[in-house]
Amino acid sequence: MRRTLVAVPSAVTILVAAFGLSGCGADRAEPSAPRMQPATTAAPAAAPLPATDALTAVLYQLADPSVPAEQKTGLLQYGSVDDEPALVNFGQALAANGYAPLTVAATDVAWAPRPGNVTATLTLTGSDPALRPFTYPMEFTPFRGGWQITRRSAEQLLPLLRPAGQPTPPR
Repeated sequence: MRRTLVAVPSAVTILVAAFGLSGCGADRAEPSAPRMQPATTAAPAAAPLPATDALTAVLYQLADPSVPAEQKTGLLQYGSVDDEPALVNFGQALAANGYAPLTVAATDVAWAPRPGNVTATLTLTGSDPALRPFTYPMEFTPFRGGWQITRRSAEQLLPLLRPAGQPTPPR
């Protein structure tokens, strides 16, 4: 980064120079040269962490079966039409496993190692008190004034939830 030096004369220097040039002094002193001071730039303020509601909103929309799959791809980093079946499956699996209506809570929001991304621990809870909450760490990336779940987090999360009775694919 290139730095530019800016001359900033002090008020005293200006007064001495003005009196010296106007002839008010008996000995006509030479005005002193203005001091050169480096320009100071304030460090940019660190961006605030997103509100937990901004992150939980992503999961609410991903889980909502009334949101069309093509709209859900925008909630996934690098989302495409190839992701639509998994995104539809996510909402169906939550409902089939008793997580409808769904409650999502985010805790431990922090900056991720990748600049601009954040991590959070999300807990998904269903209305049945006998159902254990599902807690999972996730990473989010900023996108068009909102947030998306990162591709890595989605690839880890989406296969974990399958509709009831659907076998787990072999690894």
